Amino acid sequence: MHLQQTKVRSRETGGPQYYFHDVPEVIKDFLRRRGACRVVLQTPYGIASSPFMAVGRDHKLTRSGRVMRGAVGHDRIQQAGATESIGEAIRRWYGLPSGDFERIDVEVNIHRDGHFILAPFRASLRGKAREVEIERPLYPLSFNHRHRSVLWRRQIEHRSKVETPDVEWARDEICRVVNDHHGKKIKNILESDVLRAAGALSRLGVQLGPYVGKSYDCDPSRFQFLNLLPYFCPVEVKKHSRNFAYQMLRYKPLPRAVVLCVDDNLVNSPDHIDVLELAELCKYLNELVGKS
Repeated sequence: MHLQQTKVRSRETGGPQYYFHDVPEVIKDFLRRRGACRVVLQTPYGIASSPFMAVGRDHKLTRSGRVMRGAVGHDRIQQAGATESIGEAIRRWYGLPSGDFERIDVEVNIHRDGHFILAPFRASLRGKAREVEIERPLYPLSFNHRHRSVLWRRQIEHRSKVETPDVEWARDEICRVVNDHHGKKIKNILESDVLRAAGALSRLGVQLGPYVGKSYDCDPSRFQFLNLLPYFCPVEVKKHSRNFAYQMLRYKPLPRAVVLCVDDNLVNSPDHIDVLELAELCKYLNELVGKS
């Protein structure tokens, strides 16, 4: 399945438009029934809300955003109030080179709650022979004993090269929190005590939001890795990740969160729920910068 760009070089009149091609039957059926739905965009960090709308060939959007019947003839992505096209949004999120897109290969998944999740994985630029591969790492904000994401490892390795003292200090602080929680003589440590690692995490690219203690604990929190755009995502603070079951059923507006914990014991993490385990982060930082 792919998006084909139309209205080439016409940004002054609204920008390029994108039609769907080679649409699987399940996606066609969904669009025919719904008419239109909001697009959730897969970014290098995970899914993110967007203003874009996927619109079926037999429907159109009014200026007020209402969906109505209309014989347009193409399944497509509409800007729906966005200041840029879906192609430009993908370009900015993934840091792709400038130029008009010939096509963007995408995978679309319909989440159980009706979210239309669009994930780009390849792009070709007009006049360029070489295609651009778009990497979509699994559980991109997870770092735990089962999965050390590529994005996290690249970010930590980059920070260790450009700001070695910061990373060493972050290692010491994170390991201190972990050792306190693993201490045999220390009892009744609260989940909020995990937030002692907030300063260290900020040196690695994570700015935790205010701790509100209800709904998600730190919402929104800010992630900014490498040369990518900042990404905002709720963070739930737990001593053990498996105690996150209640919040997994109460999300809004997206099924997206990061669980910050000392020890990860959530055996099967749901889609779009990442687990950041301080114990594994401590171990990796020791491996990378050496023990003090």
